[in-house]
Amino acid sequence: MKQLVIATRNKGKILEIKALLAGLVDQISSAADYADFPETVEDGVTFEENALKKAREAVLFTGLPVLADDSGLVVDALHGRPGVYSARFAGEDAGDAANNARLLSECQDIPAEQRQAAFVCVLAYVTPAGDERLFTGRVAGRILPDFKGEGGFGYDPLFLVDGFERSMAELTLSEKNRVSHRAQAFLKFREYLETIELREI
Repeated sequence: MKQLVIATRNKGKILEIKALLAGLVDQISSAADYADFPETVEDGVTFEENALKKAREAVLFTGLPVLADDSGLVVDALHGRPGVYSARFAGEDAGDAANNARLLSECQDIPAEQRQAAFVCVLAYVTPAGDERLFTGRVAGRILPDFKGEGGFGYDPLFLVDGFERSMAELTLSEKNRVSHRAQAFLKFREYLETIELREI
C-alpha cells in the first residue's frame, strides 16, 4: 500500500502503529502532520461508531485512505466503564494522570479477584472510494492497586496483562505489539491488506 493516514495525534499510538505496519505501507502520515486536521467530536456510544466517524471525517479532509481507532478500557466491576470515555474519564481535558487517579479511586474498594478488565481496540479503515472495514482486538487482564512500569501510555501502568506478571507499561514495545488489543486489531488489518495486495498481483 502506498499511502495511509492515521487519524491520531497521540505520539504513543503513532509509534506503535508505525511498528505494526512496517514493511506494508510505503508512507504513513498522521493527524500530527497536518496543521488543521479536523478534531472529531467523539459522541458515539460504541467504539465502532467513534472509529468510523473519525475515519470518515479524515478521508474527506485528506482525500487519502484513513485508519482511525477508538480504544478504551472496559472494567467489569465498573459496568464497562470507562469504555468510550477512557480518554476523558476524569473530564474533557483530563490527561493520563487524572484518568488513572480516577480509575484507582473507583476501584479502591473492589477486591483483587473482582478487578477483571480488558483493553478494546476497534480500527476503522475508510477509503475515498467509500470502502469501510472494521477490525477489533481485545486483551484481557485486571486492574492493579498501584502503578507498575513507566512505559506505554494511558492506563498501561495499571493494567496487568493475563499471562504476564508485568503491567502493560512494563512490557517492551515488541512484547506489547504481540499481545495488545491494538496489535490484535492491526494483525487483522494487515491480513486484509495482504489479501488485497495478492488480488491485485
